[in-house]
Amino acid sequence: MAEFVLDPQLDRDSIWVTDLPLCSVRLINDMNYPWLILVPKVANISEVIELSEQQQHTLWRESALVSEVLTQLFTPDKLNLAALGNMVPQLHLHHIVRFKDDVSWPKPIWGQFPAKPYVESALNKRITIIQAAINKGA
Repeated sequence: MAEFVLDPQLDRDSIWVTDLPLCSVRLINDMNYPWLILVPKVANISEVIELSEQQQHTLWRESALVSEVLTQLFTPDKLNLAALGNMVPQLHLHHIVRFKDDVSWPKPIWGQFPAKPYVESALNKRITIIQAAINKGA
């Protein structure tokens, strides 16, 4: 059985926050939007349907937890979920907090504005509050 390896692009674009039973939770390094991805720690998959039925249930439970945490912490106008995979085929599920006054509203975020990397103090604070909220809810 192949070992799970995080796609290099996901590794470059995101920072590890915590691990759940199935997924690695990672923060996209873009201050424009509070934005997490869930990456199932399963080797060589690109589609949800490639997960076992139990893994699919676990993915949706973990997605619901992350969605609840983001909603509680940031009170979004909209929480967008997406599993695109056009640029990075490794299965990952985006959870993007959107506000009516964010830089891309109401358009999709991709290709609108360059990523605005976190400064270290803001990054550490964001990761700490998200970790605490996920650990409380897990």
